[in-house]
Amino acid sequence: MKGILMITKINESLAQQIVDTVKDVCGQDINFIDEEGTIFASTNTNRIGDFHEIGFQVAQTHETIEVKKESRFYGTQQGVNVPIFHNGSFLAVIGISGEPELVRKFAYLAIRITKLFIREQELEASNRTQQEQMNYIIHALTKGEITNREYLYECLQERKLDKKQKIRVVIFKLKVDYNIANRSSFEQKLFQMFDTLKLPLYTYHYPNDYVAMINEKELSFSLQILKSFAQDNNQILEVGIGSSHELLQLKHSYESAKIALKSLERTGQNIASFDQLDIDIVLGSLDSKIMEHYLEKTVASLCEEDKELLTIYYAEDMSLQKTAERLYLHKNTLQYKLDRIARLSGYNPRTFKEAVVLYIGIIMSK
Repeated sequence: MKGILMITKINESLAQQIVDTVKDVCGQDINFIDEEGTIFASTNTNRIGDFHEIGFQVAQTHETIEVKKESRFYGTQQGVNVPIFHNGSFLAVIGISGEPELVRKFAYLAIRITKLFIREQELEASNRTQQEQMNYIIHALTKGEITNREYLYECLQERKLDKKQKIRVVIFKLKVDYNIANRSSFEQKLFQMFDTLKLPLYTYHYPNDYVAMINEKELSFSLQILKSFAQDNNQILEVGIGSSHELLQLKHSYESAKIALKSLERTGQNIASFDQLDIDIVLGSLDSKIMEHYLEKTVASLCEEDKELLTIYYAEDMSLQKTAERLYLHKNTLQYKLDRIARLSGYNPRTFKEAVVLYIGIIMSK
């Protein structure tokens, strides 16, 4: 990544925060003065906007000037006026009101506090910029919306990401009934896990999704941690792991991760990998209206007891004997129930082709 963003000018909000903090320490009134000699932040709000003659001189000469009681300068009170520099550039003048002999010792303190605040602002700005860059990369790659390919390549290069490396998208979805008041606590655990896995890219998608990229080479190590995290948060979280693709083809991994997530609606589990899916790949790609139409055509007329019977019947590879044993039914009773299902649905579960039609309907209905 590029270096920390450098502040070259102190804004009014930051300056006011600094003067208030310095006054809390030394008890004296503090002013921030710009290069034109205008007070733009002060613990004495009545002075904001006033011209400060000595402050102007300090801004021009870059030299500290002390004003004693007997001195007479426009808009100036007795005190110490010190130029503030950052990375070799002049930023502003900080003036401390009071007898120079008493307040001189606070000048260095004021400089130190100012630099601490500036450094904090730079770090926050840098972190924000890095997160914005991550958001851009992930959005461009997962949506396939690469509007500025040159800038994207520059971002990837800064993060030392090879366009040819294989990556998987992982989607972490908070369940809709999760208490939003606990989100910050969950995010802390999630981001700690991301740090453990050394994930190169991750972001938040409103309202309930977190999208991360996992290097294919690290999958075997990462998978165990992902499964453990999913298990620990199984009441509030679902995880979908996409297929492996080169970085510039990440849209396909993202779409497959969404299919893996959708498959969880039918399995009752809370983590799924696209690579482990079979028929769910097809079902997860279907439009909801098409699925509704299919259900209406096949199993809508069946009650829950009928559907449960078919679920066990298919789990036992359509064996009448094994299904009857599991359901504690006489074989003839089971045959009667299967014939009844055939009459109601129009599909005979005892013939392979029509059994497949019902099987898909049962999976869809879960």
